[in-house]
Amino acid sequence: MKPARVQAAETPGDGLAAPLVIGAVIVAALYFGREILIPIAIAVLLSFVIGPLVALLRKLRLGRIPSVGVAVLLLLAVVAGLGGLIGMQLADLSTGLPRYQRTIAQKAENLKAGPLGDLAGYLRSINHQIQQAGAPEPKSEEKSEEKSEEKSEAKRAAPPAVQNPDKPVLVEMRDREPGPVELAEKLLAPVISPLATLGIVFVVLIFILVQREDLRDRMIRLVGSSDLHRTTVAMDDAARRLSRFFLVQLALNAGFGLVIGVGLWLIGVPNPILWGIFSALMRFVPYIGAFLSALLPLALAAAVDPGWNMVLATAALFVVLEPLVGQFIEPLLYGHSTGLSPFAVLVSALFWTWLWGPVGLLLSTPLTVCLVVLGRHVDKLEFLDVLFGDRPALTPVENFYQRMLADDP
Repeated sequence: MKPARVQAAETPGDGLAAPLVIGAVIVAALYFGREILIPIAIAVLLSFVIGPLVALLRKLRLGRIPSVGVAVLLLLAVVAGLGGLIGMQLADLSTGLPRYQRTIAQKAENLKAGPLGDLAGYLRSINHQIQQAGAPEPKSEEKSEEKSEEKSEAKRAAPPAVQNPDKPVLVEMRDREPGPVELAEKLLAPVISPLATLGIVFVVLIFILVQREDLRDRMIRLVGSSDLHRTTVAMDDAARRLSRFFLVQLALNAGFGLVIGVGLWLIGVPNPILWGIFSALMRFVPYIGAFLSALLPLALAAAVDPGWNMVLATAALFVVLEPLVGQFIEPLLYGHSTGLSPFAVLVSALFWTWLWGPVGLLLSTPLTVCLVVLGRHVDKLEFLDVLFGDRPALTPVENFYQRMLADDP
């Protein structure tokens, strides 16, 4: 019996050209427009976070514009407070660097004097003996002839002696003292770009919060104006799910950073506030963020403690806490409302990191969650839920029939 063949008119490749071209254009736009799109993406995600606060203030009859102003000012105060706290912690950390370098050097000397040093010396001696055994020893006559030849060549190559050499002149190069304008440019250049990005984020955030209903209506017109009731309910439900997800994620990561900071303070690691904030931010990176945030505290613990007890305690803190939060607390709080498949999380992290760098890595999971929620509530975007969601792609009946066709017991 001949195997079944798909007719040429039924092959799906002919209809894939247009979607592939559109996808390539979208990816190119995301890559080349990242300077503008990154602040907009951050502003959209922040709007889901502080949207419930704005809604609460409006229920208190504070008005739309005052509610948005109060919420944005509170967010700006939190960001400014965290930035100032991080700057103070970094300045305090820099004062102890010489002492930490001495501790590291002492540990290295202790390792050389211990069993590791004996092992390294033993390996070096074996290598030296192997090299001596492999190289033949030259005869005495050949050694004397080689030495005489080297002396004659050195005499011929020696330059003629100068009778009256000129006295060398010392030249000292000095940089011109920078003026006030140049000094200000050097000091402000590293700060101008982040401040400009932050300003764009807050401007776009204010616009989104003020025009929230208008933007929702325009989105409804784009994705499903034929059934206003169903589309409105779906969009509102998606907004509530995203707000809940981002608030829970923010609270969970903040709690993780707080526990890490308190634990490092009890262990005795310097600047525990800095490492707590760093751990909370890095935990937005899926799977490996929390463990990457442990590297700097571990290095600092090794530089502070002459022994290894502080390093072991710090490692145990991260090894115990991250699986506890990731495997037990997160599923309990998140539920299955905005679930992503593990493969989708990994691919989205790689994709957004390639597009937008470290910022894309931090935003990869929230952006993918937005796409999955839209795919669950908008028929035209259902393929996003199929690609990235954690729900089964086939119904039980379809799955059973597919297994029968594939002869898969």
